[in-house]
Amino acid sequence: MTALSLRVGCWRPLISRRSSQGMHALQTAIGVAWAIFWVYWLAFAFGVKKRRSGRRRIPITGLSALSVILLLRVFRGGSLAVRSPILGAIGAVVFACGIALAIWARVHLGRNWGMPMTEKADPELVTSGPYRFVRHPIYSGLLVGVLGTALATSLGGLIIVPILCAYFYYSASVEEKNLTATFPAAYPAYRSSTKMLIPFVL
Repeated sequence: MTALSLRVGCWRPLISRRSSQGMHALQTAIGVAWAIFWVYWLAFAFGVKKRRSGRRRIPITGLSALSVILLLRVFRGGSLAVRSPILGAIGAVVFACGIALAIWARVHLGRNWGMPMTEKADPELVTSGPYRFVRHPIYSGLLVGVLGTALATSLGGLIIVPILCAYFYYSASVEEKNLTATFPAAYPAYRSSTKMLIPFVL
């Protein structure tokens, strides 16, 4: 064994330990970012337009929160845990893009925002901003955020993504029926020119 091989062998544990610490810091940062996001989401829920009377639905923030808790706790360890800094960085970028899209859509929607599948007393059809590209960008952003979290923490968490997608698709379908009834001329035209959740795909 050469001196160079010995030196490389001595550095490997240190590099591995630093990589592990970096991944832990990245995953912690994503968890903190989700917590800040939920606080912001709940804080800005006040002041929106009143909804029409109807049955309460599952809160979108609660469902997303449960998904992320499962990702960060249940799926964090094990053989599918993400230990690659490259994959972790990709996941972090995907997560940031998803959260940014959800916040952009929420801010652009303003007082028209509401819980999933609820109807506002004084509805307004919003088709600008992120709504030019997809009809439900908040759902899209949350899905992308959860996907990024899975890529940065544990690939086992990817099983949550299709479950959330199914719920969001159902929620969006109900909302679109309500919007079609409320805007019988404008909404069908808007729907024919945009996708529901994924631009150019779905």
